[in-house]
Amino acid sequence: MTPLLPSTVDNSVFPHTYTSLAVFLLGAIALVVPSGYSVGAVLLLLGSAWLLVVRPALGVTRQDWLVIAALMAYSAVGMLEAWLDGQGSSGFDKPIRFLFALPAMLLVMAYPPRLAWMWGGMALGAIGAGSWASWQKLVEDAERAGGIYTHVIQFGNLSMLLAVFCLAGLGWAWQQRQRSGWVALLLVGAVGGILGSIFSGSRGGWIGFPLVLWVLYRGYGHLLPNRVKVAIMIVVVLGATAVYSIPQTGVQARVHQAFEQVADYRAGSQKGSSVGDRFEMWKGAVMLIKERPLTGWGSDGYHAALIELGEAGEIRRGVTMYGHPHNEYLDAFAKRGVIGLAVLLMLYLVPMRLFMKQFRHPSLEVRSVAIAGALLSVTYIDFGLTQTFMEHNSGVMMFAFWLAVLWGLLSSSTQREMASSSASSR
Repeated sequence: MTPLLPSTVDNSVFPHTYTSLAVFLLGAIALVVPSGYSVGAVLLLLGSAWLLVVRPALGVTRQDWLVIAALMAYSAVGMLEAWLDGQGSSGFDKPIRFLFALPAMLLVMAYPPRLAWMWGGMALGAIGAGSWASWQKLVEDAERAGGIYTHVIQFGNLSMLLAVFCLAGLGWAWQQRQRSGWVALLLVGAVGGILGSIFSGSRGGWIGFPLVLWVLYRGYGHLLPNRVKVAIMIVVVLGATAVYSIPQTGVQARVHQAFEQVADYRAGSQKGSSVGDRFEMWKGAVMLIKERPLTGWGSDGYHAALIELGEAGEIRRGVTMYGHPHNEYLDAFAKRGVIGLAVLLMLYLVPMRLFMKQFRHPSLEVRSVAIAGALLSVTYIDFGLTQTFMEHNSGVMMFAFWLAVLWGLLSSSTQREMASSSASSR
């Protein structure tokens, strides 16, 4: 087994403790304090200034440059759109954060955080989100639990993200001396994060869960005996059945509501349902894409053109209040043209492919990080089907900085393996 720590760049204690704390906070308080998802990210960004002082030899590889290129390309196209659209400095706010993730990634490469802090932070964050959502739903009788500090859809989907991370970390937990304790913590975290998603009623996060299970199977499946695979399948089926059947979860009502709203929309009788409004927004976005497929409209231009479609009766006027179509891909295409769509897909697919290459790594510590990294893209691809996730600060910060952390960890591990192999061959 190849340990991820300590780093061969610098074995001093403080930098590793600093990055460990920052990464712990990135997960632990993401959804339970105001802008909690930003605290750990800001600490990583500020800490990266230390690299200018010590100037460590990072040994950036071709794969590192591919991830860097994906982040830079997405950021550059977003800032170009803001400039051409005349949005002023406010338009640079979200795209520039992908650039801020780069020095954070280099810091993690130089001083990898301790994995116990990372997985522990993810688990506590998921448990906190699930507990809060459970209180809101079961005690306060809220229609949809949504925390307080994030939009309800963001809260539910990011709760699911933390749950998925916890499942990815089970391979690491299995290798620890306190195996039972870590496995239990991560399983409770996974349940907590899933409950946060369920009680939020954010259906978009549920659609891609079978794909999440497939990725986990790709990463860990060949290590499990057949009886364990069957047991897991039974637990998943029984769990899903229970969640659907118990009225207090609200899942059955939300699923039935979705089917009813689709039927109403097809019959032409919907008046402002969540599903019907999405269909109208998607219709408007497609119409605008056809007019400017190469350059897009820009954010302000898109909204103005959408209002014109509403006034002309092409789409329902009520949906023109939204500045995005509740679909990441249509949003990128409509506002930034085909290049905007291309860099969005690059942002998701390039890191995902690189992470998946490590799914058969002999070390479960390394493999768990790779699986978590791949699942980051997989979940965001799913979330983007029914929500424009990158239009929200929480969506931007959680993707950009978790990508920085997970790739930084994987890259630092690869660097140590190469150094160790070179030393043993002498």
